[in-house]
Amino acid sequence: MRAVYFQGRGLVSSLGVNLSEALKSLAVGGKEPKRVNLPGGTDWPFYTIENSESDWRKRAQQLICAVAEEAGVTATLAKRPDIPLFIASSSLDIGAIEAESGALGDSYDFAQDVAVWLKWKGPVYIVSSACTSSLQALLTAEKLVSSGAVDDAVVLGIELPNRFSISGFASMQLMTPGKPKPLGAGRDGIALGEAVAALHLSNRSARWRMCGGSNIVDGRDPTGAVPESVARMCQQALAASGLNPSDIGLIKLQAAGSPANDVNELAGMAAAFETMPPLISLKFSIGHTLGASGAAEIALLTACLEAKVWPKTDYAHDAEIRYELAAEMPVAPRYILADILGFGGGHSAVILEDTASQLKGSQ
Repeated sequence: MRAVYFQGRGLVSSLGVNLSEALKSLAVGGKEPKRVNLPGGTDWPFYTIENSESDWRKRAQQLICAVAEEAGVTATLAKRPDIPLFIASSSLDIGAIEAESGALGDSYDFAQDVAVWLKWKGPVYIVSSACTSSLQALLTAEKLVSSGAVDDAVVLGIELPNRFSISGFASMQLMTPGKPKPLGAGRDGIALGEAVAALHLSNRSARWRMCGGSNIVDGRDPTGAVPESVARMCQQALAASGLNPSDIGLIKLQAAGSPANDVNELAGMAAAFETMPPLISLKFSIGHTLGASGAAEIALLTACLEAKVWPKTDYAHDAEIRYELAAEMPVAPRYILADILGFGGGHSAVILEDTASQLKGSQ
C-alpha cells in the first residue's frame, strides 16, 4: 500500500473566502454568526459565507470554483484529467430548489452541475451520509490512492445555505439561540454553518500524510454519539494507522455544543485514551457545516497548525466534563486524530501525520 498525502487544500467559510483570510480572522477572534429567519417568526444563528451573488446556483459555482483553484485542483486537471472527484454533502442543491432556481430531481443532478462548472472529465461520485459525508469520502479516496488504483483524487465538501436543514435541526430542539459553546458550561445546542472545502489527495510526498481511519455505524442513538462506538472508532483508526493511543498529540473533536453529545463523545474518547491528548473543536469558529465538516475542519486545522494560529474561546468550560479545549496550540503534534459524528449513528475518524513535525524531532 502506498502512502497518501494532501497535495492541496482549499476552504471558503464564514471566516473568509480562502484559508489565508480565515487565518487572519481567527487571529483576531473570528466572526459572529449571522441570523436566519424561519417561517413562524423564529430566527437562528448561522455561520454564512459573505458573497454578494443572490442567485443560488451562480453563487455555488463561484464558491466551488474558487475552492478548487485554491487547492490546486484546476492546475492538476490539466496534467491528470481523469482523476476521480468525490462530492460530499448532506443537502446538495436543496437551497436552489427553495429559491426556485432548480427543480427537485435525481440527487446526481447537482453533481453533474459541479462537474460542468469544474470541467471535470474523470469519474464523479456522490457521498451523502449526513455529517460524516466528507470524512467518508476522504476514507474512500484514500483507499483508491493507497491501493494504486489512481494517483490522485479530490474530495469536495459542499454545504450551502438552505432553510430545510436549519428548520429540521430547530424542530428537534438541537439549535442554540445564541452562539455554540463546545464543552462549555451552560451549552445549549449547535449552530449550523456553510462551507465549501477541497482536499486533493495524491501519492506524491507532501507535509500532511493520511495514516488511516475508521467508520462505524451504530444506530442505537440516531441523533447522537454512542460512547462505546466512539471508543471503537478511535481504536480501529489507531489500528489502521499502526499507532498507539500515546502517539496522538491532538484530537479534533466533533464537539458542537450539544449538552448530551459533547459528554458522550468525551466518554468514548476517555475509554480509548488513558491520558487524554489536547483537544480542539472548530465549530465555535465556523459552525457545524454538516456534510462538509470533515473536509472543512481538516483544511482549517492543518492551516492553523502550519501558521501557528489557534482559535480562542470566550466562554467558561464545563467543570463536570473533566476535559476542556486546549487554550494554546500543542507543541508540534506529529499525529492528529480528527473525528466527525453524524445522524444515523455515523462515527468516522481519520489520523493525520505532520511530516514536518517528524523532521523537527529528528534534528
